[in-house]
Amino acid sequence: MGWRTTRKTAGTPSAIPGSAPGEATVHPVDELLPPGRMVVGALQHVATMYAGVAAPPLIIGGALGLSATETTTLLGANLLIAGLATLLQTLGFWRVGSRLPFVNGVTFAAVSPILAVIASKGDATLPIIFGSTIVSGVFCFVLAPVFCRLVRFFPPVVSGTVITLIGVSLLPVAGNWAQGGDAKASGYGSPTNLGLAAATLVAILILHRVLTGFLQRIAILLGLVVGTLLAIPFDKVDGDALGRLAIFEAPQPFAFGAPQFDLSVTVSMLVVMIVSMTESTADMIALSEVVDKPVDDKTIAGGLRADGLATAFGGVFNGFACTAFAQNIGLVALTRIRSRYVVAVCGAFLVLMGLMPIVGGLVALVPQPVLGGAGVVLFGTVAVAGIRTLGKADLNAGSNALIVATALAFGIFPIAYPDFYHAFPERLRMIAESGISAGSIVAVALNLLLNHTGRKYDRSTEPHAKSVPAERIEAPANAARA
Repeated sequence: MGWRTTRKTAGTPSAIPGSAPGEATVHPVDELLPPGRMVVGALQHVATMYAGVAAPPLIIGGALGLSATETTTLLGANLLIAGLATLLQTLGFWRVGSRLPFVNGVTFAAVSPILAVIASKGDATLPIIFGSTIVSGVFCFVLAPVFCRLVRFFPPVVSGTVITLIGVSLLPVAGNWAQGGDAKASGYGSPTNLGLAAATLVAILILHRVLTGFLQRIAILLGLVVGTLLAIPFDKVDGDALGRLAIFEAPQPFAFGAPQFDLSVTVSMLVVMIVSMTESTADMIALSEVVDKPVDDKTIAGGLRADGLATAFGGVFNGFACTAFAQNIGLVALTRIRSRYVVAVCGAFLVLMGLMPIVGGLVALVPQPVLGGAGVVLFGTVAVAGIRTLGKADLNAGSNALIVATALAFGIFPIAYPDFYHAFPERLRMIAESGISAGSIVAVALNLLLNHTGRKYDRSTEPHAKSVPAERIEAPANAARA
């Protein structure tokens, strides 16, 4: 067992054999840290994911020509929904929530279809989008018990490939942030922006090396503070924007009009939801590897139900579809703070930011280049976790090496060449252009075809078979035979 945390519980049935009376095991995922440490750890998560959750509503608002007030409403709604979704994932209730340190937010996969709808529908877009968002959320919630069975198709050779792709697919995001985040803005890719990103990266590396204990675990947050302070003399920090933000703004259901339902738009959003469900499933498996707590069908189903419920709720309160935020998995891996309660506090902060725009403005002070510098280590750490998982699969056995090579190629094509599938139909492009989804589908299909179809899988070919649950390795073969 890779962990052993103890706490005083006045003598519980789960006491460790041979341990002192009153001690019981607590998995690090369920560990309650001191309040101060939880707050600081949560702020790291907020800083890491804020740009990702803010970008889609800002892009969509700009495409629609919304006023500053309307755009602020759209942004606040998506922050609120991200916070509620994160609380659902981490704390959970009934059969909703993965109960893992899992951060949720608006999916970027919805941006392209929404922009296409804007081009064809014009100003009437948002009510149609929110109507289809409600439908897709209900669809996700209802389909969760079926979709969750995908976990059996992710033995180490597949899950390691997918986790690696998650990290690799995020690295270009860090590169875009490092250049400034907006290719149309003046100074994009300037030496100043790249210098700030490099300085932030160096600061994080130095702090991680010289600090110890909890301070080492918050090196990302401290590095972001250092980078932001360095950016002030270069006019990269707009403090005046805080004065233009409201202190409190209550959420208003259907602020942009009553929901409308259009069949073609709803079908597009259902495809987005399927892509998001695939990525959320892959991200939950990746996170389970990082926190050393294997997931099962029940955990995946709970996580997908949280996605669906938050998405449907988002359609009511002017938000978009929710999915996992893979960049925060890298933060968990790097800081080794695995408590889901830390991420729950992050969710509470996001709710606060959604209700109080001025609070969100404080986080928005961190310039994009500074986030880019931090993103290098955050996203690269996810890829390293994938490589570590691949170490549990014997790449010399069967067709494992061929599976990994082919799946990585299909996952990297749309990352390296964004227009690679430009001639494909739009709904097919939505799946193919997601490196994570495309790589996942190819890895699962090839594993079934090359390792299981027409043969009995020899579990002994996995050198780390004893450390991997049998069902994670053998279930694909059983499913294929079924």
